Amino acid sequence: MKKIRIIFLTAMLLVLIGILIFLAFNLSQITGKTIKNYYTYTKAVCNETNYCEDYYITCQDNGIVSINPTGAVIQFPNDWEDPRDKEIIEKIC
Repeated sequence: MKKIRIIFLTAMLLVLIGILIFLAFNLSQITGKTIKNYYTYTKAVCNETNYCEDYYITCQDNGIVSINPTGAVIQFPNDWEDPRDKEIIEKIC
């Protein structure tokens, strides 16, 4: 019985040492730094006939990763003007 207890405690100690070594070498990977500048949002893109379509835009480090349509669209009247600032309309990431 005592032998089994010593073997069990030794195995637990080895597992603990293994976990500590793993964490020591991979500490920078579990801090979240790798996904710090990754974000997604939706944006309406309109053409000259006021037909607007909504898109999912995914950015990383101020660059576009992907642009995918959401499926939401709307057709505004010809006299409609976009209330957003020009800077916001043109900005992607």
